[in-house]
Amino acid sequence: MSDFVKQIKPHFEKATLPLINLFSKINISPNVLTISGLLFTSAAAYFIYLQNFFIGAFLLTIGALFDALDGHLARRSGLSSKFGAFLDSVVDRLSDFLPLTALIFVFKENNLLMFLLLSAIAFSFLTSYTRARAEGLGLDCKVGIFERPERLIVLIISLFLNIVEIGIALLAVGSFITFLQRVYHVYKISSLGERK
Repeated sequence: MSDFVKQIKPHFEKATLPLINLFSKINISPNVLTISGLLFTSAAAYFIYLQNFFIGAFLLTIGALFDALDGHLARRSGLSSKFGAFLDSVVDRLSDFLPLTALIFVFKENNLLMFLLLSAIAFSFLTSYTRARAEGLGLDCKVGIFERPERLIVLIISLFLNIVEIGIALLAVGSFITFLQRVYHVYKISSLGERK
């Protein structure tokens, strides 16, 4: 979890507590929120493909909100489960992929933007994979300047402001830097462990 998320998480959870209590009261499962987030993100990707970036950004924001609420609901209602955590991670990868893939179709005639989009997709996935692989080896890997929340915020803002090309460049560079940070971090802590 990035420092940015650590700072805003308590405020976000406090602000959304009435909504979480409502979901809990009417027996909405965290997994329902996870799938709902994916549906909104899929709709966002469709509007991005149509180059209606404002509506795409609006729907993507709703999808991101559902994605943020599912974990809060799971913890608050005592419905956390291994499958729920697994489903959330899988849906996150799809939600990363769909809007950027829609932009590939939008900018298919622009070789530079195509390269940056493919790089953004690859390094976004590698950022997630490096953490998962490190944790599978028993190593902590919660480092990086450009984790998923930052990537989402950059994408949403660039769509709202119609500065998508700048957003794509930031996503590609930021994801690449975060990937390198995680590889270096794992190298450093694993090397220290082997020397002991």
